[in-house]
Amino acid sequence: MLIKVYGSAVFGVEATTITVEVHMDKGIGYHLVGLPDSAIKESSFRIAAALKNNGLSLPGKRITINMAPADLRKEGSAYDLPLAIGILVASDQIKAPDVDQYIIMGELSLDGSLQSINGALPIAIKAKEEGYKGFFLPKVNVKEAAIVAGLDVYGVENLQEVIDFFAGKGTLEPTTIDTRAEFYQTLDFPEFDFSDVRGQESIKRCMEIAASGGHNIILIGPPGAGKTMLAKRLPSILPPMTLREALETTKIHSVAGKLKEVGLMNQRPFRSPHHTISNVALVGGGSYPQPGEISMAHNGVLFLDELPEFKRDVLEVMRQPLEDREVTISRAKFTVTYPSSFMLVASMNPSPSGFFNDPSTPNTSSPHEMQRYLSKISGPLLDRIDIHIEVTPVPFEKLSDDRKAESSVEIRKRVTKARELQSARFEALPNIHYNAQMNTKQIREFCVLDDASKELLKNAMERLNLSARAYDRILKVARTIADLDASPQIVSLHISEAIQYRSLDRDGWLG
Repeated sequence: MLIKVYGSAVFGVEATTITVEVHMDKGIGYHLVGLPDSAIKESSFRIAAALKNNGLSLPGKRITINMAPADLRKEGSAYDLPLAIGILVASDQIKAPDVDQYIIMGELSLDGSLQSINGALPIAIKAKEEGYKGFFLPKVNVKEAAIVAGLDVYGVENLQEVIDFFAGKGTLEPTTIDTRAEFYQTLDFPEFDFSDVRGQESIKRCMEIAASGGHNIILIGPPGAGKTMLAKRLPSILPPMTLREALETTKIHSVAGKLKEVGLMNQRPFRSPHHTISNVALVGGGSYPQPGEISMAHNGVLFLDELPEFKRDVLEVMRQPLEDREVTISRAKFTVTYPSSFMLVASMNPSPSGFFNDPSTPNTSSPHEMQRYLSKISGPLLDRIDIHIEVTPVPFEKLSDDRKAESSVEIRKRVTKARELQSARFEALPNIHYNAQMNTKQIREFCVLDDASKELLKNAMERLNLSARAYDRILKVARTIADLDASPQIVSLHISEAIQYRSLDRDGWLG
């Protein structure tokens, strides 16, 4: 007897339907084909124990199972449940005439209970696209899959619940979630708020500009100046996520298995990997590719604390994702692409001792040590960072000031207005949404300078010896400053402020 049951495989952030064909014949044996990995090959032992502990049995016949398409590599233990159901139906231990109308996924424990799976959301999206009636999956993953409207999503705790459903027993009901209601449950009072920061008004202004234009930013200052404190508060002033952004971000975290009892993500992610991170952990990859930190930060913030402490080759692999806003991982037989549109926020000490240019503490680093320290950050990587800002320690008078600083909610209102202006400006350009994404052609079109501004920028580049790479960055940042002022034109005031945010291009820093 031949039975077909349907599961799904996730490649990148997209799912592909897998047909599990189970054939019973005379003889004894268990043959699993279709490029299964070791975890799937071991499934026969888990399935046999789970069936026995639920009053059923693995039939004493020759069982041949094909996982189609046969040339596509399948991985993971999430195929236990569709394999078990296929075996039970093919051996007439249960009746399920409509089993082919459902996608079934789940890892079996030896007692028949189900463990969580990765990628529930993209699987549910694909199931709906292909017209399946429903989706069975472990209960722990049901909230993320139930985001998809128009598909019956059943969260089950064990194998017996699935058997009872097809037998017409039990009271298993599909889980439903009002996606829009869940999406609009935003936090008006973020955990990390700029109202907690004393002093640092110029740095807050700089962070507001970075958030308004989506600009990458690097904070340079001595230990204890507040670089990490400021960086953690940046997501609180970013514009609220759109529903499209929320779905994109949730899909990535679903594939990585990071949701667990969470439905739709409605807050921008903040990722802060340790400086010992490897290339693969940062950009994604591995034998069975998984998204890395840069993809987990999609539509949010990636914070690299103590940037020069990261291995240089780790930093260099970020160059292409920063430019293309996606990362492509190629293997011999397939290629996967993960989105990685994030704001990079980096911090660093100005010297190995951390106290270069600090009048209150002598600099103990030699010129050679400083050059070696700063050379860990390559020019091409700095090319992709629009704003460089020096952070100085806050004096005692401001630290002890009890007056409440401006809240993140108030700053976010200005940032959101600036982003709305940019959305209107780039409406006809499908891949441009904010100023940081402009290429050279768009900079020439949208960053036109009057004579006074041109002269100011020319003088600044000559006197401060700014590098050529600073030119376009200054224009982008000036355009954002003008948007915050609701000014259609860039004027000299905007240019002069933007020039201040190129510290590392000046003499005395990096050559």
